[in-house]
Amino acid sequence: MELTPKQQVVDILKNKQKILLLTHKSPDGDAIGSILALYLTLKKLGKDVVAVCNDPAPAIFDYLPETKEIDTNFASGRDFVISVDISKVRPDKVMYKTNGDKLEIIVTPKNGQFSKEMLSCCDGSFVFDAIVVLDSTDLERVGSPYEKNPELFYDLPVVNIDHHPGNDQFGKINLVDLTATSTSEILVSIIEALTGDPKFITEEIATPLLTGIITDTNSFQNTNTTPKSLTVAAQLVANGGRQQDIIKYIYKTKPLSTLRLWGRALSNLRDERDYKFVWTSLYKKDYLEVSATEAESSGVIDELLKTASGVDFALLMSEKNGDVHGSLRSTNKSYDVSAIARLFGGGGHQMAAAFQINNSSLEQSSAMIVQKIKDYQRNLQKISA
Repeated sequence: MELTPKQQVVDILKNKQKILLLTHKSPDGDAIGSILALYLTLKKLGKDVVAVCNDPAPAIFDYLPETKEIDTNFASGRDFVISVDISKVRPDKVMYKTNGDKLEIIVTPKNGQFSKEMLSCCDGSFVFDAIVVLDSTDLERVGSPYEKNPELFYDLPVVNIDHHPGNDQFGKINLVDLTATSTSEILVSIIEALTGDPKFITEEIATPLLTGIITDTNSFQNTNTTPKSLTVAAQLVANGGRQQDIIKYIYKTKPLSTLRLWGRALSNLRDERDYKFVWTSLYKKDYLEVSATEAESSGVIDELLKTASGVDFALLMSEKNGDVHGSLRSTNKSYDVSAIARLFGGGGHQMAAAFQINNSSLEQSSAMIVQKIKDYQRNLQKISA
């Protein structure tokens, strides 16, 4: 009988020793929570595991001390092989030493003499046995670990664990559960199946998992909240998950720089009442002038813009890492903002979606984005009329 995707994931995690964990760039709470929880689980099981993210974890997640284990500087870990032709000259012994910035390999012959013509070099095998990509709809969202090491993803088995509609199914194994609120929720059952021990998920693993669930449901306020997500969250709290710390640091503690940045977003707010949406923008200079990081804009749309009444959705456009990032939140339960995101090559859920215009600025792209959305809304109004 063919194994289910979940059984395949558990099987590969059990049987592989050296595992690379990746998540998407500009990580949110679910990305951080899921990669940390799986990292800590596999370490606890004695695996050789490395966790990598294109960007550092936002400071808001500093209550998770293990975030320091997530590396942002990634090398593929591929062996480099130096070969010596010994068909005519046999070696007696091989040594190496460092000489300043150089590694010197010393081969002493038994007979004859080695020459540089006998040397060759090539890339060897990778030091990893498998790759697990968490909370990412496609490999491009992983950023530089994929862009700089594409061969890694062709040579090794890739496990894709996600909950977003529009996932590219890019893995050898694809566990994409569209009914889950978050990737962290999916991982709870995987960890239980992997360990066979309900007490294995202790406070240090339960807290990042709970972080992922709480942030992706906006503390259970979003319509994607399900009975299962509430049950799983309760289980994690029972296992020691620090729910009050999560609420305190995610929702009740804001640096002054964040408040000032949110003020900029509100002052830039535009009301497209005829087209039933509101939008605002944050330029690179806005971040610089209030000494805010790019991650500090994440709460603007959920905690401020999403409360707008009389519209279908809210849009936040911001300049991040040389790109224009768009975040969309529906204020109307029957309105699907993922359809708007797809206009620009993005995607997401009905109530929350995002897109990105690469190598662009708001000056170049904002007018085009707003006009394209107006055209879409106008066509919808004609259809419904």
